Amino acid sequence: MIDVADKNVLLRNDVKKLGNILGEILVHHGGISLLEKVEKIRELTKNLRKNYNEESYLLLKQEISSLEPPTRSQVIRAFSIYFHLVNIAEQNHRIRRRRQYQLQQDGVIQPVSIESAVVAIKEGQYSQEVIQQVLNDLSIELIITAHPTEATKRTVLEIQKRISTILQELDNPMLTKKEKKNLEESLFNDVTALWQTDELRHRKPTVIDEVKNGLYYFKETLFDVLPDIHQELEDQLEEHLPETKWNVPNFLHFGSWIGGDRDGNPNVTPEITWETLKLQRKVVLKKYDEAIVDLMKRFSQSTARVSLDEELVKSVEHEEEIYLTEDDCWPVKSEVYRRKFAVMLKRIREVGKSDVGYQTSEELEKDLIIVKESVEQHQPSQHKLKTIRKVIRQVQLFGFHLATLDIRNHSGEHEAAITEILKVVNITDRYADLSEEEKIKLLESVLKDPRPLLLLEEDYSKETQEVLKVFQMIKKAHNEFGSRSIEVYLVSMTQSASDLLEVLVLAKEAGIYRLHADGKIESGLNVAPLLETIDDLVAGPKIMKTLFEMGVYRKHIQERGDHQEIMLGYSDGSKDGGTLTANWKLFKAQQEIHNMAREFNIGLKFFHGRGGSLGRGGGPLNRSILSQPAETLGDGVKITEQGEVLSSRYLLEDIAYRNLEQAASALLEASAKVAKKSEQGKIREEAWEVAMEEVSAHSLKKYQSLVFGDQDFLTYFKQATPLRELGALNIGSRPMSRKGSERFEDLRAIPWVFAWTQSRQMIPAWYAAGTGLQTFASKGSENLKLLQDMYQQWPFFRSTINNLQMALMKADLSTAKEYIKLIEDQTIADRIFNDISEEYKRTREILLQISGNLELLDHTPNIQESVHRRNPYVDPLNFLQVDLIQKMRQSEERSDELLTEVLLTISGIAAGLVNTG
Repeated sequence: MIDVADKNVLLRNDVKKLGNILGEILVHHGGISLLEKVEKIRELTKNLRKNYNEESYLLLKQEISSLEPPTRSQVIRAFSIYFHLVNIAEQNHRIRRRRQYQLQQDGVIQPVSIESAVVAIKEGQYSQEVIQQVLNDLSIELIITAHPTEATKRTVLEIQKRISTILQELDNPMLTKKEKKNLEESLFNDVTALWQTDELRHRKPTVIDEVKNGLYYFKETLFDVLPDIHQELEDQLEEHLPETKWNVPNFLHFGSWIGGDRDGNPNVTPEITWETLKLQRKVVLKKYDEAIVDLMKRFSQSTARVSLDEELVKSVEHEEEIYLTEDDCWPVKSEVYRRKFAVMLKRIREVGKSDVGYQTSEELEKDLIIVKESVEQHQPSQHKLKTIRKVIRQVQLFGFHLATLDIRNHSGEHEAAITEILKVVNITDRYADLSEEEKIKLLESVLKDPRPLLLLEEDYSKETQEVLKVFQMIKKAHNEFGSRSIEVYLVSMTQSASDLLEVLVLAKEAGIYRLHADGKIESGLNVAPLLETIDDLVAGPKIMKTLFEMGVYRKHIQERGDHQEIMLGYSDGSKDGGTLTANWKLFKAQQEIHNMAREFNIGLKFFHGRGGSLGRGGGPLNRSILSQPAETLGDGVKITEQGEVLSSRYLLEDIAYRNLEQAASALLEASAKVAKKSEQGKIREEAWEVAMEEVSAHSLKKYQSLVFGDQDFLTYFKQATPLRELGALNIGSRPMSRKGSERFEDLRAIPWVFAWTQSRQMIPAWYAAGTGLQTFASKGSENLKLLQDMYQQWPFFRSTINNLQMALMKADLSTAKEYIKLIEDQTIADRIFNDISEEYKRTREILLQISGNLELLDHTPNIQESVHRRNPYVDPLNFLQVDLIQKMRQSEERSDELLTEVLLTISGIAAGLVNTG
């Protein structure tokens, strides 16, 4: 068994080893005085945490204020680099712990693994039919995005990956003395390279830069890990439930928004989207090329040793004549499989270039299956051909498009285009001014008319032409890359049914949606609403019911397999109403839309627009899945994997595997439980929902009284956080604000959360939850008992409470107090900060009562220790950030040096707190 008391000893050793190397590098670059300065600041902040006193505080302030360039930037970088090293060590320890579980000889199974889920299903004694139905319904789709919160450069990520690999190799007990010495020298060199690499970007990334950054994870990990997850599920079912031959469908997919998300980003043009699709195809074809070359090396069977089907031999000869020149052919005639692979290799290399190339990925899949089935004829049946089976699974998962690209745009863009089109063709001069009922009636009539609306393109404004080009590009992409290349069009800020009908009309004009004279409909695109604000979430069920009751939309849904996708935004709802209310409204919206869709026999897929940060719905992927209404899990789960979590989850193959295994395990086990509970007729207690409704109402009132009710709140936010300075951190191609506006409504949720996180107040992740919970609990001891029962028995509520604990743990109001000195009017500063402090205490107290913990995160000691480990190193960066911002804002002239140093603190704090924006 794993010794719990000692399980983090090796982690501490790694952190110490890396810290010592960093110390040596500091001495080399800045002399012993630099190391002493860093150590003194660290010790002062550490002591302040243990035992606050005014003398130590003033000494720390003096140390920081007296720092001068270049020492100041070196001190900042020392703490920042330390966090990168700690992050690497912690990830390496996750890999180590997974291996420790796998090495156990006494049947110890790692929690939240695919094996643990299959064993739980076996012990639950589910019928064979129920298990197979659960497998058939299993669906996880993860969508990578380029939201501007990934502060780490790609070059830095590659160095981190090398350091991680070396740490893993150093764990090998069979290393010789010389091998160990060589690895330790390499480790020192890579940490040195990390110190000597510029961590700040010198320009904003272009959209294509972001696309390439996203593709990096497909190339490095995802292409191999996804089929491995499927294979693991097959293996565990075969081992624990061997009496049945199970079918494991392709349940785990990755898609992307990068290059397709037009909402608020003028840099995402149709041309950029097309270039994105080409880059994705280039990556996946190169992967297939490598895979076929590998298979060619492995499948060296000769007809002198095995007998092959004569039909296969003749078909290979025929294909060689059609597709290959004499130089392309495999030279050894008896090695038929290699000859077949030579044909396949040529056809892969000609995809998109000539008629020789495969026209569809299904053709490649068919050729691979022919080889597999032939080899199986002379292979013992109990030994599977896992290598070629993996390649077949990869072709099924990734096609020739690699990742399905979602297109997203703002509803206002579509309305403006439709308004102009209808005016030009003399249908109406004032479409935008019509009532919702009038809009629906008009759009329905257009969709029922097989004739096109459009006149020549030059009759329309540049903006309308740009919208039309997007739909023309989608049609072209379906022809060039296949229908899976773009499947979903997301309408952000959906507020009414007409917002979706407008997109269908635009799709009709591009030939993606077609009505034939006989009434038959073709529809090649899912149109999905994005419900973001609290008001939109409340209105969501009515919007969808209106659409489902319309004959023309119902036919579109039927053509799309009776399937409707609905995206739920976590960022704007939380920004408008606070995290607790937003999460409850999201839960309720899913519940109501799911129940209503069932009445129409329509299947749903909810798309959860979660961020990496807690204030934007973040948290572990498996917990995100379990926090949904249980009855919706069978519909499939789609979740965004946003900028800042990509490197922490998918940079290393073992971490990527573990992250996806946890997600698959959670969904598999929960779906099986739901299947059983549905038969029993009860999934959760009605009293729980009534309680949450009341808690949410109290929380919303408290949140809005500060954010919208206090006229000085926006001043406090802008001055007490590094919001102004964030714009200069080149971490995303998209503007920070919609329309370049200063209004709160137009500020994107990402910088809103990022700025609060930097100042350690983290208001979006917890504020007002305490008032909601405490007000309800204070009405009687039975109410507190009910909340405690909900925590024990309801995954949604447990996830909510645990995320709140995490938020409070990462927030730090003693450090945050430094930021209020940046506010010009100290009366405003004191009043609002005191309110935040009181709410923090209230929230902490009620969370501990509900969870039964003595301290925050007692239930997850690894995370608790990680936060404690980091805090003494994050604090100096916060103190430095405040000092630098103060100097910069007081300076009459712009100082590039000061700005660079502020940006270094931002990058360092982001690395220290991990999930940031």
